[in-house]
Amino acid sequence: MAREFIIFECTECKRRNYTSTKEKRNTPGRIELKKYCKYDRKHTVHRERAK
Repeated sequence: MAREFIIFECTECKRRNYTSTKEKRNTPGRIELKKYCKYDRKHTVHRERAK
């Protein structure tokens, strides 16, 4: 299986809010998405957490 389970971490509060999967062959780098952080109550950049 080439799919990998990933966790997104907020860049401002450093909490882990979202989970997803990704195809390792198509996106070998880290993913950055702008998502809603319920702790900051605003949209912030969420990065794939380093393992």
